[in-house]
Amino acid sequence: MVTVVAVVGCGLMAGLFFAFSVAVMPALRRLPPAEGASAMQGINRTILNPVFGVAFGGATVACVLLPVLVLVGTAGGGAWRVTGALLYLVGTFLVTVVGNVPMNNRLDAAGPDGDRVWPDYLRRWTAWNHVRTVTSTAATAVLALAL
Repeated sequence: MVTVVAVVGCGLMAGLFFAFSVAVMPALRRLPPAEGASAMQGINRTILNPVFGVAFGGATVACVLLPVLVLVGTAGGGAWRVTGALLYLVGTFLVTVVGNVPMNNRLDAAGPDGDRVWPDYLRRWTAWNHVRTVTSTAATAVLALAL
């Protein structure tokens, strides 16, 4: 059951990050900097909601539990489960916490002057989001192989 939660959670996050990579960020890039920054500030505030929290947090908790379950011998397919969990934890969760969230906080702190930090933010945030897209998609595929 934990693997199913991990597959679904990682898949949901992969889809969200993919949408940002291929549609949201390219659309915001086309806006004048002040409008792009303001829109992203709004997105960053809106995404902090219970539905996102359950999907992101649920995938993270499941991926923390999987290696433990493999270690204690209650889950087969150990290599798939551990590899998928590590892909998500390092390439998605850690990148989010260490990379994207601090950038979001800096953009938010800039307030109406967000256009000054926008070009650097847009480039760096999008690059790290591509990493999250690839790793969460890979985690989903690898974990699905464990089922």
